[in-house]
Amino acid sequence: MQTPSLRLHSIDALRGLVILFMLLDHVRETFLLHRQVSDPMDVTVTEPALFLSRTLAHLCAPVFILLTGLSAWLYGEKHQGLRDVSAFLFKRGLFLVVLEFTLVNLAWTFQLPPSVIYLQVIWAIGLSMIALSALVWLPRPVLIGLGLAIIAGHNLLDDLHFAAGSAMHVPWAILHDRGWLEVSPSLRLRTSYPVLPWVGVIALGYGLGPWFARARQAPRRQAQLLLAGSLALLGFIVLRQLNQYGEAPWQVYPSLVQTLMSVLNITKYPPSFAFLLLTLGVGLLLLRAFERAGQARWIKVLAVFGAAPMFFYLLHLYMLKALYLARLGVFGRNQGTYFGFDSVAAMWLLSAVLAVLLYLPVRRFARFKAQRRDIAWLKYF
Repeated sequence: MQTPSLRLHSIDALRGLVILFMLLDHVRETFLLHRQVSDPMDVTVTEPALFLSRTLAHLCAPVFILLTGLSAWLYGEKHQGLRDVSAFLFKRGLFLVVLEFTLVNLAWTFQLPPSVIYLQVIWAIGLSMIALSALVWLPRPVLIGLGLAIIAGHNLLDDLHFAAGSAMHVPWAILHDRGWLEVSPSLRLRTSYPVLPWVGVIALGYGLGPWFARARQAPRRQAQLLLAGSLALLGFIVLRQLNQYGEAPWQVYPSLVQTLMSVLNITKYPPSFAFLLLTLGVGLLLLRAFERAGQARWIKVLAVFGAAPMFFYLLHLYMLKALYLARLGVFGRNQGTYFGFDSVAAMWLLSAVLAVLLYLPVRRFARFKAQRRDIAWLKYF
C-alpha cells in the first residue's frame, strides 16, 4: 500500500505545477500587457506561442480549487469530523475574502485607497470555501451530484442577466454574470471570477476525498483517477464535436493550428462546462501520474511550491510589481503606456528565473510552517 506521505506528496506537486503556470500567466499580464489578449482569446490575432501560454494557465484555478476541496476532506480525516471541517472552511474562506480586498488587490493596483477592487481567484476560493462549509453536511452522493449538476448545468443560465439597480444585480454578478458593481462614486468592484461554477468544483473535490483515505489502496485510487480523468476528456471531445452547448462554437480556419486553437478557445469567466471538463480531466490524470512518479526529484521540487501556496502567491505578486516598477524607472515606457517584452520567449525566460529565485524562500516558509504547528494562523497560508 502506498504510504500517506507519498499519497499527499502528489497533491502538493500538482498544486506546485499549476502555481508555476500561474506565475507564467502573471508575467504575461505584467510584461506583455501591451499585447493583452481578449478572453476568450481571439484566434485570428493571437500567436500560437502566446495562446499556448494562456491555455496552460487555464489549469490553475480549476485544479487548485478541486484540490482545495480534496484538502478539506483530508483535513477532516486528521481532525474531529464535520464540525471542525465546517468551522475551518468558513474561517479560512472569510480570511481569503479579506485578503483579496487588501493585500492581493494592493499588489495588482498599487492604489491606497483603491478606486477599483478586482474580485479574482482568491475571492472565488474564499467564497467557495464558505459555501463548502455548509455543503459538507450533505450526504456524499448528494454533494457529488450537486457539484456535477452545477458544473454541467450552469451554462443554461448564461442568458440570464439583471440590470444595475435590480435587486438581483449584485448577487447575480457575484454568482454568474461577470460585471461591475458601483459601490460609490470613487470605488468600483469587478467580479472577475463569478463563483457559482467554482462552488461545483470545490464540492466535487471534497466528494473525491475518500479516494485519498489512508486505507485506500494506491492502485485502486490510480484506477479511479484514470477513469474519471479519461471520462472528463472524452466528455470534452464529445461536447466540442456537438458544438452546441457548454461553450461558444468553434470554427474551421484555413490553418490547422488556428482550427485547433479555436477548439481549445474555452471560456474561463465564468468557466464553461467545456473548460471544466478539459482542465479537470487533465488535472486528474496529472494527479495520477504524479503519484506514480513517486519520489522523483522533479516531483519533490514541485511539491515545495505546492506546500506554501498562499505565501508563494503574495510573494510573487509583490516581486512582479517591484520588478516592473524598477524596469519602468530604468528604461521608461517602450510600448505606448507600458513597458514590455517583445517576445513570448522572454516571458518564459523571466518566469523560469523567478521560479528559481522564489524556490528557497518558499521552501523555508514551508518548513517553518511544518515545524511550527503551534502557531494557529500559519495554517491559513
